[in-house]
Amino acid sequence: ILYQYRYSLEGHLHHLSELPLQGGRIQVEALVDVQCLWRSVKDEHEQLLRVQIHNVQIKHDDDKHDEAVTSSMNSAIWCGQSYTELMLQPLFSSYCIFLCNQGDISGSCQVTYVVSEDSVLKMKDLHSCTRPAFGFSSVNKIFGVLWQPTSKTRYSMEGSLIKSALSEESHTISLILKSSIGANITSRQLLELVTQGPGSNELPQKSLPEALAAVLDKVHPMNITSEPSKRLCTKCPTVAHPFYFSAGFTTSSGCAEWRGGGLCLQGPWPSLMLRCSSPSRKSPPCLILFLSPPTSCSPFYIEAAVAAQTKAALAALSEFLDMRNKEQVPLQEKFLYAAAFSPRPSKELLRMVIDLLGGKKLVTSIWETGNLAIGSLIGKLCQMQLCELEEVRLQMERILHKLKSTRSNSERVIYLLSLKNALLPESIPTFLHYAEEGPAPISATALSALQRYPAQHISDTVKAAMKRIFYQVRRKYSNVLRLAAAEILLDNDPSPADFTHVLLVTRELQPEMAQFLLSKIQGILRSPHHPMIKDVLKDPQINNYYFLSSLAGNSISFLGPLAVTNDTLSTFGLKLLFSDIGFLRTSTTSFDVLSHGHQFQAAQVAFEAMGLDSVLAGDTPDEEEGFKAGMSVTLLGVQLRPVVFFDGYTDLMAKVFTSSGKPTSVMKGNVLLMDHQQAVPLQSGLQAVISLQGGLGLDVSADIHVNVWNQELTTDVETRGAMTIDFKAELDAPFFQVTLKSENEIEMATNFYTTATVTSLPVLMCLQVTEERVSHGQYISVSQSSANHDATAHEERRTSMPGRELALHPANAVMCKILLAGQ
Repeated sequence: ILYQYRYSLEGHLHHLSELPLQGGRIQVEALVDVQCLWRSVKDEHEQLLRVQIHNVQIKHDDDKHDEAVTSSMNSAIWCGQSYTELMLQPLFSSYCIFLCNQGDISGSCQVTYVVSEDSVLKMKDLHSCTRPAFGFSSVNKIFGVLWQPTSKTRYSMEGSLIKSALSEESHTISLILKSSIGANITSRQLLELVTQGPGSNELPQKSLPEALAAVLDKVHPMNITSEPSKRLCTKCPTVAHPFYFSAGFTTSSGCAEWRGGGLCLQGPWPSLMLRCSSPSRKSPPCLILFLSPPTSCSPFYIEAAVAAQTKAALAALSEFLDMRNKEQVPLQEKFLYAAAFSPRPSKELLRMVIDLLGGKKLVTSIWETGNLAIGSLIGKLCQMQLCELEEVRLQMERILHKLKSTRSNSERVIYLLSLKNALLPESIPTFLHYAEEGPAPISATALSALQRYPAQHISDTVKAAMKRIFYQVRRKYSNVLRLAAAEILLDNDPSPADFTHVLLVTRELQPEMAQFLLSKIQGILRSPHHPMIKDVLKDPQINNYYFLSSLAGNSISFLGPLAVTNDTLSTFGLKLLFSDIGFLRTSTTSFDVLSHGHQFQAAQVAFEAMGLDSVLAGDTPDEEEGFKAGMSVTLLGVQLRPVVFFDGYTDLMAKVFTSSGKPTSVMKGNVLLMDHQQAVPLQSGLQAVISLQGGLGLDVSADIHVNVWNQELTTDVETRGAMTIDFKAELDAPFFQVTLKSENEIEMATNFYTTATVTSLPVLMCLQVTEERVSHGQYISVSQSSANHDATAHEERRTSMPGRELALHPANAVMCKILLAGQ
């Protein structure tokens, strides 16, 4: 019997943006002939079918540009019986539900069938599908995409005959941080029986190979699972013109430029080096980028090469960078930070960093930055399940050996910070050892690393060590160390006993230290996520005014929401610890982002001043602490090289009289944050390829100024940045192509100002955190291309938000009002 079906396909590709731009659409209609040519005598379910497609009509763009491609599609497909056909036998005449793993164009997937007398519903779990590897994603999942697919097919049956089949699927792919950046892909296929009539006689052969030989000269097996592929590049960049700026912002030299206070970064970075990896070239063309003028572009070339990570690009970098050349120090630091921030580093990048740093006498700043970069690379490779690489294992052994063998506290701090960047669970015993046994700077570094671990890694062993530090069981610790240990106890599922003991001991501590802890506890009490603590507070001997009332002091620990959207919650954390005469001891400001179950520390800036009380003839400084001030910055989860403002009174006076007035650059450069590529096979046989890239340009600077005559101290940290996100969805067919592009850019700046006057006691201190005007731009486009038709439509929008000053603690507001009254 010859069965003829009418087939129709309707596919849509739309932006998720709020801009009113329609997407691309495609419609296909065809006739499909299905005939059984052979069936096994032993098993009637084993059959050879011929499926012939003809009279194909393609429509797109509102029923215009019809195209007939009958001649190219009029071919036969020979196939044996599929799992689906097996499920549609009359055996399942009653209602039932069952699960199975089934292979189809999406791969091997878990499928649920709901079978009734005259219909079958097939639901496919696309997240469970296994298929050939393709694409890549960023290590940090918060910088990735959210894929929400659905796939349902309903068969209408008449006995064992399929009367109709309706298949509907939807794929919503969006940026995790912002759901309006992305695309929605829908596909609807309908197969309806038109006629059935007599066909050719079935073949008499006894086996399937014999039947195939009777109708085909040569059999070409086809894999039912679609092979993912990427559209070939037709307008690739060349070495002569290596940069493509999608929004048209370029300089005469072709480099990144400052624009509106932020770095203007446009275009997909890894594509900049595609031309470099051409196998037909005998000379290393990537090296031309670094050696040719203008030399001002070299930093951007270095960042682009690290982002690309092609073998040719890394080879050119390795040849260009000379770690013995002190004139190249800014470029070397640029390379190391670009490697540390890489969203998906390769073992080749780690090996290159190791080779460049190994066996050479390096400038101190490069040695420190290099070790921090190695730690970051190790951590990310381990997150990519590459911890067993020989390079990773040997570097971890090297860091641990150097940490134990060095006699320099400053070197030991750097090795601990390298382990902090890696953040491997097996490093926790090392951090515990140095937290308890090390001198103050070493202990503080180890404790700051332990604060980075999630709660599941803070075991009873870790909590026991924190209790020994807080209660000073074995030796005395500074107030800063004791408070850090107490915070680890309180932030990681504290037991009722731990919470009670910390609360009760606050009345025995020094005023500022007690006020800091009480502020922390009051913040926990306001949180809805600590039901155990509410049980503890049912005891009136604890929940009373004596223990929970505010004390005299300005120290605070505060965490609250900064911004809330449909996708993200941004929080702002502030910790201020003052000495008992009112001088700032430590100041920590942090910004965290939570989105779809992922949490990420965007930035943390920590100031620490030690021994200043002694200069003001106040309290005796803590043991092992000198007279110095410095800053520690963690950016995008990567610990940067510590900044020392002054170390000792002599150094302070020298910098007061020789200061140039220019701020110290903590970091300045461009980093690739997001790098994602994914293939989405559709049930119709079409395929969509999703690409996402996000770049961040940053300029972080810090300055401290001491006015001896006015007895005033000011600090200033300025963070300026611009971020661009390029999203692209490509839907390809042999006869039609649709491309969606979304380009988003945002420019922002956040400043931290601290002003202190020491003309009287207690010292007055004012902290200000300001956000400058934020500007945002979005450009989206839809391109459709076929043999007879090419069209592109686009929309653009720019918005801005006014600057603001963040509201901090009321006590801080009072001091700011007094200090700034005369300004």
